Amino acid sequence: MPATTVTTTHALKEWALAIEALERGKTIMLIRKGGIREVGNRFQVAHNQVLLYPTYEHQKSDLLKVEYALTAPPVSPGWHPETVPISSWAEITDILPVSDQSVVQRLLPHHIWNEKFVSDRLHWKPNQPLFVLLLRAYLLPQAEVIPYRQDYGGCRSWIDLVDPISLEGITPVLHESDYNQRVSEIRKLIEEPG
Repeated sequence: MPATTVTTTHALKEWALAIEALERGKTIMLIRKGGIREVGNRFQVAHNQVLLYPTYEHQKSDLLKVEYALTAPPVSPGWHPETVPISSWAEITDILPVSDQSVVQRLLPHHIWNEKFVSDRLHWKPNQPLFVLLLRAYLLPQAEVIPYRQDYGGCRSWIDLVDPISLEGITPVLHESDYNQRVSEIRKLIEEPG
């Protein structure tokens, strides 16, 4: 839970289905390589405590595991909603680089993407690792619906919202011991020799 922050504007953009999985406790993991508009074309964590901003940019059913692909709404390229519901906040507790294909295979049960997508991401810019982010998600008491703005769009991970959103009354999705157990399992999979 945030130590002193009562409101924030810092947000991490992620596929709407990935945020939904975080909010339901189905995953604690996101995977990043770096967006086109990232500083130096490399992924960097700008803030460890962020609102989760759902996006449909690049969200495609053929990049998801079957159970998630079935619920992925078809979206035209460049489409965005007029309003965006912000319903969660997260603390990024772990940032783990992964460069080994065998680790990618071991992590498959812990996220929403299919094997082909994650392998393709690993091999894109092969000199840069994938970054596994582990997030402890919290739900806002109610979703804050904000207007979409052009400057929130594009291939980047981090945005700052125009208006701050209150974090008062947030509740964790997972009990701390459950979250810590999942972190431990994932760390073990990453650290175990190939």
